[in-house]
This record gives sequence, C-alpha cells and structure tokens, in this order.
Amino acid sequence: MAILDILVTLFAVRIATLTGSNDRPVLTRPHTLRRLRGNLVDNALNFGGSAKLVLEQVDKAPVIMVRDRGPGIPEAELDKVFEPFYRLESSRNRETGGTGLGLAIARQLADAQGAELVLRNRAEGGLEARAMLAADLPEAPAGSIG
Repeated sequence: MAILDILVTLFAVRIATLTGSNDRPVLTRPHTLRRLRGNLVDNALNFGGSAKLVLEQVDKAPVIMVRDRGPGIPEAELDKVFEPFYRLESSRNRETGGTGLGLAIARQLADAQGAELVLRNRAEGGLEARAMLAADLPEAPAGSIG
C-alpha cells in the first residue's frame, strides 16, 4: 500500500493539507500509521487551528511531519505531553483541553512500528510533530496495537 494512500484522509469540515512524496516502498502497519496520523492531525487541528502534513525522505527513510500554526508548547513541556493524562491546559474542562491521551497514544503507535516521534516548536510559530519511520518493520509483540 502506498504511504500517501495511508496518509490522505478527508477531514470533513477541517483543513488538512499534504505535501511531499516518497519514491520508495514503505513496509508499515497501515492501520497503526492511519491512527498515528489521525491523532497528530486531530491534535494540530484542535490546538493549532490547522494541519499541514509533509512527507520527506531522510537517509532513505520516510519522515512524516504534521505542522500547525498554534502557540506551540513550552520547551520544558515537550516531553511531558507524551505522558498519559498530561495536559497543558490545567482546568478540568474537557471542552478546552482534551483528555491528555492523544500524544501518549501517538507515541505508543509510533513505537509499535519502530518509528521515533518527536515534537518541536517551529521558528515561524506553531508546533511540528515528526514521525521518523524505520527502514524495516519491527516484529510485533503479542497483543500489540496495530
């Protein structure tokens, strides 16, 4: 299955764009990659107002980036947001901040297919979630997701 087929999904009323290409076959778990992409795009749309998906190749491995134009995340919090139930917005109102599970699940999904998921604030503003896919798919542990 082509990686672009996995990445492209219609988001009803929201805006998500895709740029880039990959000229090599990618061995992946399609369902897991769709869920990972979905979590990252939802996060970008909910907290950054937009989502731009960019696909590049780095050292022959595909890299999927999801960029938004939101406020970003304080540097000291970039790793903490991958912890389950960790929220930047401190009220208990789910309407303003979600459950704190989206990025934790995204990291598990990335790990399940041998990808590395990192976040960084962009110099021009907003956040970038970068999933660096492995060249080879790891063995799936029993009972794993994907």
